[in-house]
Amino acid sequence: MSQSEHDRAESEARGAELREELAITDERRAEEEEAKAEAAVAQAQQEESKKERKRREAHERREAASAEAEKARGAAAAERDEAGTPSGPAAGGPVSGAAVASPGRGGDPKAIAAASGPSRASGSVAAPPAGAVVEGPEKPELYVAAAFAGAFLFARILKKIAE
Repeated sequence: MSQSEHDRAESEARGAELREELAITDERRAEEEEAKAEAAVAQAQQEESKKERKRREAHERREAASAEAEKARGAAAAERDEAGTPSGPAAGGPVSGAAVASPGRGGDPKAIAAASGPSRASGSVAAPPAGAVVEGPEKPELYVAAAFAGAFLFARILKKIAE
């Protein structure tokens, strides 16, 4: 056997060894990836069970609160029946949305003054006396809208500065 044949045989043997080591490394990587995937699945299952438990606990709290409210309604109805008082909005029964949302339900003097004035729905709106300063109730929704618009403009300005 000549030197070149001997070198060629050695290089083929070394190439075979390298291919074997590469195959072993690929197998090890595949096993590691499989283990990572199994760990991710296990963690996802744990998170899902945790979320399911929280949902179930929230549902149980809601049912308990609903049962407690029903019990309180029953006790109030029994008390009202014992006392012989009539039921309804005037007697402290269910309150309509209009009564809750109408002006004058708080301690704000402007809102109370606006609520005590004539109704706009009746069509008979009295004009204020001449020279009287009339202030309407404060409108917090305007403050919210102004804050939102200001934040929007501020964000746009910052965006232009950052560019």
